[in-house]
Amino acid sequence: MHSTNLLLEEPIRMASILEPSKTSFFPAMTKIVGTLGPKSRTVDTISACLKAGMSVARFDFSWGDAAYHQETLENLKLAIKATKKLCAVMLDTVGPELQVVNKNETPISLEENGTVVLTPHQGQEASSSLLPINFSGLAKAVTPGATIFVGQYLFTGSETTSVWLEVSEVQGDDVVCIIKNTATLAGSLFTLHCSQIHIDLPTLSDEDKDVIRKWGAPNKIDFLSLSYTRHAEDVRQAREFLSKLGDLSQTQIFAKIENVEGLNHFDEILEEADGIILSRGNIGIDLPPEKVFLFQKSALHKCNMAGKPAVVTRVVDSMTDNLRPTRAEATDVANAVLDGSDAILLGAETLRGLYPVETISTVGRICAEAEKVFNQDLYYKRTVKYVGEPMTHLESIASSAVRAAIKVKASVIICFTSSGRAARLIAKYRPSMPVLSVVIPRLKTNQLKWSFTGAFEARQSLIVRGLFPMLADPRHPAESTSATNESVLKVALDHGKASGVIKSHDRVVVCQKVGDSSVVKIIELDD
Repeated sequence: MHSTNLLLEEPIRMASILEPSKTSFFPAMTKIVGTLGPKSRTVDTISACLKAGMSVARFDFSWGDAAYHQETLENLKLAIKATKKLCAVMLDTVGPELQVVNKNETPISLEENGTVVLTPHQGQEASSSLLPINFSGLAKAVTPGATIFVGQYLFTGSETTSVWLEVSEVQGDDVVCIIKNTATLAGSLFTLHCSQIHIDLPTLSDEDKDVIRKWGAPNKIDFLSLSYTRHAEDVRQAREFLSKLGDLSQTQIFAKIENVEGLNHFDEILEEADGIILSRGNIGIDLPPEKVFLFQKSALHKCNMAGKPAVVTRVVDSMTDNLRPTRAEATDVANAVLDGSDAILLGAETLRGLYPVETISTVGRICAEAEKVFNQDLYYKRTVKYVGEPMTHLESIASSAVRAAIKVKASVIICFTSSGRAARLIAKYRPSMPVLSVVIPRLKTNQLKWSFTGAFEARQSLIVRGLFPMLADPRHPAESTSATNESVLKVALDHGKASGVIKSHDRVVVCQKVGDSSVVKIIELDD
């Protein structure tokens, strides 16, 4: 177990807990992914979300059409322009998600100990005794005693908007279930989750491919959230598909682990994917409750050691309808940070929640407090030990830059990079100060036109803990034959000063390439 990332100096003065926290330009090192939807799609609301700390906007295609999401995206662009805050775009696929179809949208009341039939005949109307589903193979996949969950936001154990079913018998294509809790299902579509059962459907469906081709490619999405990733081959196939779409060859794939099948193949999935999303809503009901924390801690540790971003979901469900999180939720957010999460993903809380901006702000404040007691020294030593010797050249430079920054109590680390890899490696060691990633664009051509790289790399930093990108002037090369990057360094320092991260007499650690050499230098600022 690797759960000792907490540092509390003894004896702690309890009264100090009540002291107000200092405001910072960067609300927290941990990033926040916000799902945009009905309650968070106007320019004003999105602008407020960006100011509150959202750095990645998620577009969930399990509902809404491309035109609806395009309108939201155009509003996001306007909000970015108005706030001057970078924001990345994540497309979330539907994948092999099973759904109950309620065409007339009449609320369906289900009573405990009653029975309900799940049928693949979608032409029938949904009722308290019959639920039409979008999958014809359910009867072949389940056996009596199997557990099935149905709901708009799935079962959490306390809500009355989702239902827990137990398979009683299979009758041809129909599945007869016993209802385990009283609930009312409202809306037109409900997610259906079969616990620990293989569903024979492709991870990237034809509908998903169509959305990626027609919406994702023209909008040059930064991240693809691959729902229900079960094998490394799922990621490879998705990457092959993206590579054929030209503009999406740089799009990063985040594997969404949602069931036991994905858990069993976690190591090989992690090797193939660019990052991991722990979908605790689904995996949380696929696993016994007492095993959920163990999965989270183990998965986050593996991601941290691999230097790949890890995103945790379903942390403040109650804020969908309430202005404050529960005590357990507040603690859960902090523990996700202490466990090593790079980002917190908000789903219904911002999509259809009543308080999207307040939710982002609250989660950001909790993350910032948890980061103050994160045991960076222990984490650094553990990461260096895991990497082992001999280190690669770049890994050695990255770890040295972090060590130097800690030793001299630097206020910020500035890293010049073209691909973003060097900056991500520095962030892997979880420095206690922000890493300002200065992305130097590269000129490229396809024989027809010239274009600059860099925008993708800058935005993709926005999901990495502690990494804050800025796009440099393309006239400044990333590599230089002599130490002449002073002008672009001045721009980075000025940016740091303007944002309040850097002050007079602060020390700054700079990591850059000079010719064939990588250089780590420490500079002390004058008045």
